[in-house]
Amino acid sequence: MAPFLDTVKSFDAVEINDAGVNTAEFLEASEGLVRLFDLLGSTAFGVVQSDLKGNIEKVKARYLAAPTLSATLEQLVENEKGEKKRVATEGLLWLLRGLQFTCQALLFAQANTDAELTSAFSSSYEGTLKKFHNFVVKGIFSVALKACPYRKDFYAKLAADPAGGPSASQEKVSTELDKWLAALDKIVNKLQTFYETEGHNKGF
Repeated sequence: MAPFLDTVKSFDAVEINDAGVNTAEFLEASEGLVRLFDLLGSTAFGVVQSDLKGNIEKVKARYLAAPTLSATLEQLVENEKGEKKRVATEGLLWLLRGLQFTCQALLFAQANTDAELTSAFSSSYEGTLKKFHNFVVKGIFSVALKACPYRKDFYAKLAADPAGGPSASQEKVSTELDKWLAALDKIVNKLQTFYETEGHNKGF
């Protein structure tokens, strides 16, 4: 029995030490989150997936180019500070925004067990990404949000074994999802505070 969350790296397993958030582990966990949108089963969310993937690649490229200076995300951003184009810094900032959007939507769904996903993702969008988007992008998201699957179908996919084995119980899924989301929320908040405190978000 291996439900979806057992097949991806949990944000709960991402190391955080005095130097910051482990870059390689964070990227692996973020790639797992991108796969979550496949379970939503709507091509409308392709724009979200594409954006997340693109920003992951920007951060990964910097990490691979200067691994000793990028062991943690904080170190990666600090070491790019003097460069004219801070591609990875901007990419990580937008990645965090996308992760926050996803995290807050699922936290809403977990806290409001009668709420459909359209409500959960719409509520999250209002409080996270919407303020950064222009009229055209807002329209794209409006279509995507209306295309969310039914809650019961999404949670059934979370419980299903991709290998075809028996599904996990909804209790197990909910417990693992709570742990996954709590860790993700902690990391996003930590890094967004770092950006704001150190002024790394200026210009973006």
